[in-house]
Amino acid sequence: MERILIVEDDFDIQELLQNFLQEAGYQAAVAKDGVEAVSMFSKERFDLILLDIMLPKIDGFTVCELIRRQSQIPIIMLTALSGEEEQIRGLDLQVDDYITKPFSMPVLVRKIAAVLRRSGQGQEERHHTLVYRNLVLDLDSYLAAVDGREYELTQREFEILRELLTHQGRVMTRQNLLDKLWRYDFYGDERVVDTHIKNLRKKLEIDFIQTIRGVGYKIEKEN
Repeated sequence: MERILIVEDDFDIQELLQNFLQEAGYQAAVAKDGVEAVSMFSKERFDLILLDIMLPKIDGFTVCELIRRQSQIPIIMLTALSGEEEQIRGLDLQVDDYITKPFSMPVLVRKIAAVLRRSGQGQEERHHTLVYRNLVLDLDSYLAAVDGREYELTQREFEILRELLTHQGRVMTRQNLLDKLWRYDFYGDERVVDTHIKNLRKKLEIDFIQTIRGVGYKIEKEN
């Protein structure tokens, strides 16, 4: 399993990145400033670094320069600085990709996979999947297959199904799902979750998503 070092001083972004990457099948560690990042890199093995530019103590450019003196580990810069000068400086320091905030988590995961493939760190044929009965959920392609037949899901449908599958046996309330998947960009009726569940059941023709009346939804844990 590939290990990713997240270098980010914002706690909310740290948590979001770490949770999402772990669900995508990666191991993720966090450094909260530039000094800690360099120290962790010198002591532990990582396959890729997600590096913010605006960091306490030493900035991301300096971290990148220090790491590049000893390693060609893939580095993806994450930053709110979208100016051409910053991007050119990052590319001059041999970063492998450059993503400006705010960014899409699914797009970020695909960029990570692409950079790992190019660097030879990723396993070429490796896919991250969740399997439940006759359902296979491909975490890399956002596709679901039932009895071998593939279905395209919307981002929200996919994320809700992934949450239920990764928390088998646990009741996920509507508010749980809204807090986890919509976070700060949803203001409205929580019954929007019900609509996505209804669409999933109809599209995939599955009956194992249980409705817990007045609470939320659950998938029984497989033995």
